[in-house]
Amino acid sequence: MVRSSIRSSVLAALLFIASDAQPQSLETPGLTLARAAAAQIGVTVRYDPAYVKLSYPGGDVPADRGVCTDVVVRAFRKLGFDLQKEVHEDMRRNFRSYPQNWGLRSPDRNIDHRRVPNLMTFFERKGRKLATGATVMPGDVIAWRLPGGLLHIGVASEKISRISGRRLMIHNIGQGAREEDILEEFERIGHYRW
Repeated sequence: MVRSSIRSSVLAALLFIASDAQPQSLETPGLTLARAAAAQIGVTVRYDPAYVKLSYPGGDVPADRGVCTDVVVRAFRKLGFDLQKEVHEDMRRNFRSYPQNWGLRSPDRNIDHRRVPNLMTFFERKGRKLATGATVMPGDVIAWRLPGGLLHIGVASEKISRISGRRLMIHNIGQGAREEDILEEFERIGHYRW
């Protein structure tokens, strides 16, 4: 009788806990970033590097256009993280820690988050840098040096190429957001994981 009563009490407690439990999301921040970047494919169809005066915070160019950094910025917004605001505020406090490539005397909230060297510096300052040879996971941010010295950045997809076995990358290098096997096409100079 005592055993039956204890068993009933334990069962009742387990049922109470189970009925009150909320389902947990299995999506990691990296997977969220990868999927948010992939959602831009077919939406962002143009490469447009024009300087645009943006609202702040949360400013963005029209969704049908952008540059490589816009893929990253838009993906991070799905995590509730506004790189426009975060980069601008960090640059206001630490302007000399950022590249001085553009002859500016102070941060510019319209463009600073849209420049690859600034994103690389921000991620490194926040302790998100990995070795460039580290395994690439979904949502990782990869930066490259292109021929001619230009810099490029993209977000690692959750998909793997069937041909090369490499992780696909989501980026905008001239024709809008695309998912392509470019991980080893250019010199990798940065690898970051949020």
